[in-house]
Parts: sequence; C-alpha cells; structure tokens
Amino acid sequence: MAIESPERRAAKPAAKRPDPKGKGKAPASGAPKTPSKSVAGGLSTRPTEEITPTRRGWFTLSPINRRRWQAFKANRRGYWSLWIFLVLFVVSMMAEFIANDKPILIRYKGEFLFPIAVNYSEEKFGGFLPKTDYKDPTNATEINANGWMLWPPIRYSYDTINNDYPRRRAGNSDICLGFPSPPPWASSATYCDAPKAKIDRYEALGNRNWLGTDDQGRDVAARIIYGFRISVLFGVLLTIASALIGIVAGAIQGYFGGRVDLIFQRALEIWSSVPSLYVLLIISSVLVPSFWTLFFVLLAFHWVYLVGVVRAEFLRGRNFEYITAARALGLSNAKIMAKHLFPNAMVATLTFLPFKLSGSITALTALDFLGLGLPPTEASLGELLKQGNDNRQAPWLGIAGFVSLGMLLSLLIFIGEAVRDAFDPRKTFR
Repeated sequence: MAIESPERRAAKPAAKRPDPKGKGKAPASGAPKTPSKSVAGGLSTRPTEEITPTRRGWFTLSPINRRRWQAFKANRRGYWSLWIFLVLFVVSMMAEFIANDKPILIRYKGEFLFPIAVNYSEEKFGGFLPKTDYKDPTNATEINANGWMLWPPIRYSYDTINNDYPRRRAGNSDICLGFPSPPPWASSATYCDAPKAKIDRYEALGNRNWLGTDDQGRDVAARIIYGFRISVLFGVLLTIASALIGIVAGAIQGYFGGRVDLIFQRALEIWSSVPSLYVLLIISSVLVPSFWTLFFVLLAFHWVYLVGVVRAEFLRGRNFEYITAARALGLSNAKIMAKHLFPNAMVATLTFLPFKLSGSITALTALDFLGLGLPPTEASLGELLKQGNDNRQAPWLGIAGFVSLGMLLSLLIFIGEAVRDAFDPRKTFR
C-alpha cells in the first residue's frame, strides 16, 4: 500500500462531514443568501441589523406619563372642564379686544390708527383735549365722516360709566330710576323722557348693557371678563410662588431631618399661628391695597400649606437604597434632592395644586368682599358680590357674581379631581 507524503495530503480538499441537523444544507435556489460576518478564529456570526437610537421630541411623553394622561382623559368631567377653563382664560386674556371703550382699529383720512395700543389726543381729530373720547358724538361724527371705526363686541371697559343710559320709570309713576340698571331683557319699564339721539346711541349695537350696570353705571359683563382675568392671574401667581417656597422648605426639612427638621417645625408652628386677617387689617390701614401688596401678604402665609406634604415624601425617600447608593457614589446633596427625590415628591404636590389655585382665588374674592382687597375701581368678582349684597334691590349683580365665581371654582375642582385620579398608582398601573 502506497504511503502518501504529508505535502500531498495537505493539497487534497478536506472531506465534508455529514450534518445530522441539516444545518449544512445549501439554501434553495430561490432563497436569498444571508451574508455572514467573519470574526477572529474563523467563526461566523449571524447577521445583525443596525439599531438606531430613537430620539424623543420636546413633547414626547414617557410611558408612565402617557398612562397618566389617559387616566386624566378617562375622567370626562375633568377633561372637558380643563378645556372650558382654558378657553375662558384665553378669552379673558383678550379682554381689551372684547370689552373696551376704544375702537380696535380706525381708518381716518387714509391712515390706520390703533387706539387700543396708542393713546391719541383729540387734536388728531380736530379737538383740543389730551385724551380722545371715541363715544363722544362730535368725535364719532368726525371719524365716520372721514373713515370708519371697528369696535369690540362690548363698547365698555371695566371702568367705563354709561352716560348714554336713558333712565327707566318705576312702574307707572313718573319716578326715574338711575343706577344700578337692570339688563334690557329683564325689564319692561319704559324709558324716561330723553333725547332721541341719546336713546339711539344706547340702543346701538354694542352699547347695550346685557347684564345690566352696577351702582356706578359700569357694565357688569365687562367687569366680569376683567375680574375673571385678575382672579385667575392672581391665583396662578400665588399658587406657583407658594408652591416653590413650600417645596424648597419641605425638601430641606425632610432630607436633612434631625435638628434641622426640629427647628423648622417649631418655626412653622409659630408662623402658622399668626392671624393673617389681622395682618391685612394693619397693612390696609397703612398702605393702599393693591395687586402686589395683597400678593406678598398672602404669599407670606400660603407657602406653609405644602411644606408638610413635601417633607413627608423626602423623609420617606431619603433612606431608599438608590439614595444610599447615590451618596456612596459621591453625589452632592443638592443633586440627590433635585434629580432623585424631587420627582417622587412632585407626584403628591401636583395633586394639590388645582385645589390650591381655587383656594387662592377664594382668598382674593373674600378680601374684596370685605373691602380689604383690590381698590373699588378695579374689576373683581368679590367687589361685584359686595355690590350685590349692598344693592339687594338689584339681584342681577349678586346672581352674575355668584354664577361667575361658582363656575370658575367648579371647573378647578373638577380638574383637581381628574389630576388626583391620574396620579393615583392604583389606577395608573392597573
């Protein structure tokens, strides 16, 4: 038997071993060939697809927040209350374009004028006064003769006195009643003797007081629109500012604990026992109440209400294992509080904010009703309720103020209930 040399054996191709599992079979003629990727050692790996990381947009919600949003939408009353509240708030923010005693746009002698944004003197229209009264018959005739005016739907601002109101008779007597005047749809009394031009101006489109006037002749509808805006803005600013201070104070107490928590708690007990109403009485006797005066006085007492909630969340979370690991990795206390404990505390805080907002609006309304709030010249729902209490022969004042305030607070309560359900883990993770 001939013996093959080693060189000759190496030149022969290696015989293929049978594959018991059929893995070595060639693919069918119609099947696509999958390329293999060679690695060290002559082994081949299965082909892998290139994975591109997904980028989140600015408004992309995380899975847990998507579930919370779905839970919020499931509460139909709260969901639609949010949309109604947003629509009313946006409308009130454009109050100057809805209720104003100045035209939105004027075309005069080929020139466009914007009285809402710019104060024009009467000299521009042939007069001599420093401020133009666009409802004055002389100015209106001059402008309409040389152009036109585009008026808001309600031609009264919150402080405009209706001098064109023809007083109505008291029943069949000759007594003419003044202000407050009822809505035109709620009274069938005849007008007193007045010039026809005055009656025509009052009955013109936009000049009617559809919700009547108050005891000074100001349009109630205009004062509700402006009062709604002031109440919501005051409540939002007070809620945000008090929440920020309360969150910081509660976080410091709960995270450090011990002597820091003890000192803060005793200080809060002393500060909470100070009667805020007496403080307001003292300040109102020294200073003229204004928006910012009331804001800072109420802020000094309202921030304490969220401290307990945030403190409890930080006390509960500061001994968690991931917090201990973060300390071991050398993270500062500020980073641990902001990045790891604060998101957990916000869940409990957010559920209280709609109720805090309604409480802030109620506080401003109560102060205005007692005469300790905004000046009487400012539009306020509380001042309208006060007028309704002082003029009980004019029920439209109290009804208009009560309905406006009741609707606003009801919307906020419904939104708060929906937010509470959305952050409830029993409903979010079921």
